[in-house]
Amino acid sequence: MPTKFQILEQYFGYPSFRPGQEELIDALLSRKDVLGVLPTGAGKSLCYQVPALLMDGITLVVSPLISLMKDQVMALVHNGVRGAYLNSSLTWNQYRAALRNARAGVYKIIYVAPERLLAPEFLDFAKNSPISMVAVDEAHCLSQWGQDFRPSYLSIPEFVTSLPKRPVVSAFTATATPKVREDILTQLELQDPWVTVTSFDRPNLYFEVRRPKDKLAEVFQLVESRRDQSGMVYCATRKGVEDICQALQERGVAATRYHAGLPDQERQRNQEDFLYDRAKVMVATNAFGMGIDKPNVRFVIHYNMPKDLESYYQEAGRAGRDGGPAQCFLLYSGQDVGLNRFLFSHGDETQYIDEHTLEELTQLNEQRLRAITGYCHTTSCLREYLLHYFGEHAPTQCGNCQNCRGDLIQVDITQEAREIVSCVRYLGERFGTTMVVDVLRGSKNERLLRQRLDRLPVYGKLQATREEHLREMVNTLLLQGYLEQSQGEYPVLSLGPQADRLLRGLEPVTMRVRQQEEAPKAKAALGALPKGDPGLFQQLQLLRSEFSRKQNIPAYVIFSNATLEAMAAYHPATPAELLGIPGVGQAKLQRFGPAFLKAIQQWKQGD
Repeated sequence: MPTKFQILEQYFGYPSFRPGQEELIDALLSRKDVLGVLPTGAGKSLCYQVPALLMDGITLVVSPLISLMKDQVMALVHNGVRGAYLNSSLTWNQYRAALRNARAGVYKIIYVAPERLLAPEFLDFAKNSPISMVAVDEAHCLSQWGQDFRPSYLSIPEFVTSLPKRPVVSAFTATATPKVREDILTQLELQDPWVTVTSFDRPNLYFEVRRPKDKLAEVFQLVESRRDQSGMVYCATRKGVEDICQALQERGVAATRYHAGLPDQERQRNQEDFLYDRAKVMVATNAFGMGIDKPNVRFVIHYNMPKDLESYYQEAGRAGRDGGPAQCFLLYSGQDVGLNRFLFSHGDETQYIDEHTLEELTQLNEQRLRAITGYCHTTSCLREYLLHYFGEHAPTQCGNCQNCRGDLIQVDITQEAREIVSCVRYLGERFGTTMVVDVLRGSKNERLLRQRLDRLPVYGKLQATREEHLREMVNTLLLQGYLEQSQGEYPVLSLGPQADRLLRGLEPVTMRVRQQEEAPKAKAALGALPKGDPGLFQQLQLLRSEFSRKQNIPAYVIFSNATLEAMAAYHPATPAELLGIPGVGQAKLQRFGPAFLKAIQQWKQGD
């Protein structure tokens, strides 16, 4: 019987495991339930794929998205692993045929949608087949406290219980706060589980928050300066996706779009255009992303502030999955906060929960909103802020984010802070930020004048201060406890516990102000492979593109950029030497090895 290391090398082409993988695999092979929390790009799939190939019987992988299942199965097949998926994309005849093959033991790994688990025909198959493991991918979908709650996931425990012999159960996710982890363990009914939580840190990612006056112009600037790179632009609304995608196309950018309002066929085509590099930029809502494994994404732009840090970190984590340097930009404006409150209150997930839970969820959403708003305003290390949110200790200076690399100065805003807090008090703690700013800047808007707020002593006291700067100060006062903000779609400002000390002149207030500059290039990932000859690397890329075109598979499924870099660095001359390159397994050696070895040999002779 092969060992886990032999399986890893033979099928997946890697000489060793990444942090966290081996201990999870060992636990599964000893028949223990597991929960693995590993960051995006850390190789979660291998944690259940390797033991699946060593266990007797079939492994069922519960996955939330059709596109994710297709990508995973395609990658498995090209690695020489017998795999299949069962979902609504199959015709009835295709589904029956796949099920017959499954009954006959053709497949070792089968991906299935959670809605399919309790379907009579599938349930009959599962009860009469040797199911060795049920692996739950994107397990945060189980938790109503997670950012992607899927009620269909709640059927998994019932399915597991219905089987004649309980299989080992594994759960994996990339982003989970302690509360979500606890909910996963409870909802899945894991028995004495082994829990592994690895570092969430992605050192190759550069983080930056920008506050542009014109967000669209900022997107143009960022995209056009990276024309040769693959990137993503996330928008909060479908209309935003349509507008930005069209604007980029009109400027000659090879952009495509993805949101839930498009026909299934078009979404699939656009996704494939992006994965196959026919489109350089994908403009999308959060409907696009979960499980998307495109290694060479070099930048991710968030046009709007996401609803929470879990969503942001997962979406930003689509960049740099090959370990190379990548950049993550968040374009922030005060209107983003109101937009997210609107989206929270009008979401359709609330229909699945009771009134008490809805109240708890509303409070949680408000906490999440405060956390990501704090991220947009903090002048401390952005990476440290993110990692702290996920319960991980991190250095206060990462050297690879805007705040660690930027020019920040400390300014005294005590006088302005007193005027702001006084304004909130004079307004009777009845209005939100917009009215406070309007009063202080001496606005002539009709609502303000109708309520005679222009007669307040603070009216026009800060008329020389820019609106965006005033809003920054309000957010600073919220973060420091001088002000508080109510929940709901129309939040109201009130005095915080520190307000009295400020008004009595007992303490100063300072704020760090950043000076905008172009983001420096992100530093290379730790432990990156040595760079080979760029000319050879380019030749290998062209060869990969040729295979991709002829076989109609994404280029990264053949070999990743990191694997091509290693070939260009080490110049393997024999099949054995090529097999020693990370990412080259037996199946890929047989299928692609001769052509790549020939290309390397020809290059060396040309030298």
